[in-house]
Amino acid sequence: MRRLFLFLFAALISISSIAQLAKVEKKIASYVEANNTSALKLLEEVVNINSGSMNFEGVQKVGQIFRAKLDALGFDTRWVDGKPFGRAGHLVAYHTGKGPGKTLLLIGHLDTVFEPSSTLQKYTVVNDSTATGPGVSDMKGGDVIMIYSLEALKQAGLLKQMNIIIVMTGDEELSGRPLSVARAELIEAAKQADIALGFEDGDSNPKTAVVSRRSSSGWELNVKGKAAHSSQIFTQEIGAGAIYETSRILIGFYEGLTSEKDLTFNPGMILGGNEVSRDAVLDGGAAFGKGNIVAKEAVVTGDIRAISPEQLKRAQTIMQEVVSRHLPKTEASLTFDEGYPPLAPADGNFELLNYYTKVSTDLNLGSVTAVNPRDAGAADISFTAGYVDMAIDGLGLFGGHGHTVDEYANLNWLPRQTKRAALLMHRLTHSSVNLKR
Repeated sequence: MRRLFLFLFAALISISSIAQLAKVEKKIASYVEANNTSALKLLEEVVNINSGSMNFEGVQKVGQIFRAKLDALGFDTRWVDGKPFGRAGHLVAYHTGKGPGKTLLLIGHLDTVFEPSSTLQKYTVVNDSTATGPGVSDMKGGDVIMIYSLEALKQAGLLKQMNIIIVMTGDEELSGRPLSVARAELIEAAKQADIALGFEDGDSNPKTAVVSRRSSSGWELNVKGKAAHSSQIFTQEIGAGAIYETSRILIGFYEGLTSEKDLTFNPGMILGGNEVSRDAVLDGGAAFGKGNIVAKEAVVTGDIRAISPEQLKRAQTIMQEVVSRHLPKTEASLTFDEGYPPLAPADGNFELLNYYTKVSTDLNLGSVTAVNPRDAGAADISFTAGYVDMAIDGLGLFGGHGHTVDEYANLNWLPRQTKRAALLMHRLTHSSVNLKR
């Protein structure tokens, strides 16, 4: 009797969840529910394939599985060789519909942080609502949601009208270089699209989505001083030494930039002394010195994260100004590497969030608010900034402990997120959406 009650209760919830939907949208939702077992099997299949960023064979294998799915849906697919940027490559797919609607760009990634040497290699079902595994939530779950939302749209007879571009990168977790080459396909796709949808797991909260992401780039500070016996420090001939100059600069960064909202700038590694040996690959090294020797050199590496291109440029300018005010007999240089750009909180992104929250409430899944950008890391969708009119991320599978051997996904949200994504895509391409162009 208890099992019968639970079954009837679940059925009532399922019926009420689509009560506010149009007939075709009910068809979409019903397809997702009916095919959730298949979606779970696909999730298990791809999670069980190691696709650490540097496991090129594994990344390509996962890509071929999704490529076959997209081929069956009528997409024109191709594999972009990653050799020019030192990675496995990307899966790119185009679908040209019969309708004049907006062009959607769907973004995923095939790689994970778990290389073959990791202890986490297999998909494991913990209970009826939880599974663990490498990339199960970041972001193979999101990739599966993308695929099955498109299948639902096709079965409802809607996909044939839709213009869609898909880019699944093979190096999101450990990007190839130069980034201008590694993200060329994504940027080109963004130029052709109107709206970008990212299937990352966001902050793993079903009540939030990502409308802005901060940039992520590195910086390196190199400082030189005059080596001497410590008794001669501060003299006219010897000056302050490299470590004092380094300290001045870092304090200057702190004092000059801490009032900037949503900006962070972190010195993560520092070496200083009479001799410094730097390992750029491991971002570490060794330093030799003594308490009675004025430091000859120092090196600091760190990162900087900004909410907008303007904030990033302003912060870099202030940092360079701080560096230029040398203490006596010292010199210093500051360089910034290429990195992920910011996805600024544009008006169009918030408008898109409104569409998404309407879909969610119509499905009886609750309203959705914007993630605090301090809680959202860098992601590929940021490369669409300035090209598309609207962008939103965090449409993937919720879970937790990402990038650790405890990574898990909430399986209950696989069909829910798939319905959210499918209905959002339908409404964006079959209704009037305000765009700048």
